[in-house]
Amino acid sequence: MVVSVRPENMKRINTPELAEAFIAEQIKALREQIGNKKVLLALSGGVDSSVVAALLIRAVGDQLTCVHVNHGLLRKGEPEQVIEVFRNQMKANLIYVDAVDRFLDKLAGVSNPETKRKIIGGEFIDVFAEEARKLDGIEFLAQGTIWPDILESEAGIKAHHNAGGLPEDLQFELVEPVRILFKDEVRTVGKALGLPDSMVFRQPFPGPGLGVRCVGAITRDRLEAVRESDAILREEFAKNGLEGKVWQYFTIVPDFKSTGIKDNKRTYDWPVVIRAVNSVDATSATIEEIPYALLGHITGRILSEVKGVNRVLYDLSPKPVATIEWE
Repeated sequence: MVVSVRPENMKRINTPELAEAFIAEQIKALREQIGNKKVLLALSGGVDSSVVAALLIRAVGDQLTCVHVNHGLLRKGEPEQVIEVFRNQMKANLIYVDAVDRFLDKLAGVSNPETKRKIIGGEFIDVFAEEARKLDGIEFLAQGTIWPDILESEAGIKAHHNAGGLPEDLQFELVEPVRILFKDEVRTVGKALGLPDSMVFRQPFPGPGLGVRCVGAITRDRLEAVRESDAILREEFAKNGLEGKVWQYFTIVPDFKSTGIKDNKRTYDWPVVIRAVNSVDATSATIEEIPYALLGHITGRILSEVKGVNRVLYDLSPKPVATIEWE
């Protein structure tokens, strides 16, 4: 039986034993729901969709087809990593779709964050529909929806690409095996499923990707500034022992410019905002106190290595009042 609402008396899954019990329940529920039909999974490479993939592989094996869509909003090196881990190491049936131009063309000139999220989510559905039509017998669409997605969507805080039904013209039934879990529970389940720590404890990444970190209307040059500055931040956190210690960290590039000076000439470029927070389940978050010397080093690298940037800021706002993402 598929459970779509988290029971009020449900125990927090924080032990291997509770995780194994959940896995057994889900495998049974997935087999009952899917039967001998085929299921299509949106595989981003994040912990949520990776856990869903592992559950489905255990439950229905080669009835699962994974689709990884490169929408141009992924972190530096991420599409290549997904292909290596899932196709080459896990031997999953993986379809790679290069949809960079398709997504960025649709997003051109769109500044409203909710509209951006809905465009990205809608385009994802369209891509999956196209891939499904190339395959025989696909009746189910799996998603890595988790409980905070549902709560924030119902409260009107933000729209989630993983929250809500499919368009009426698509005949897919949703499969959401981790829908009633919080993020920390998903990690506990992933660990019990035998997924590598690098995947299980990977920091959260929003479904719309860098699209909500390139604040305002997305341009390719500013998107590249987000991608490159994010790569620098992640590299420096890994070098300095903060990877795994800090729950989530990333950069944002807002759609405004300020004056600066470089090589004795006036510049008019974007700022990069660093965000680093600690949380358990994403419903609240505190700010990580990064050593000032490290902040200075990261700032120096970003200002010298990222094109079109002349200022670096650090966001000190907790959740609440601010959300973790800027959009």
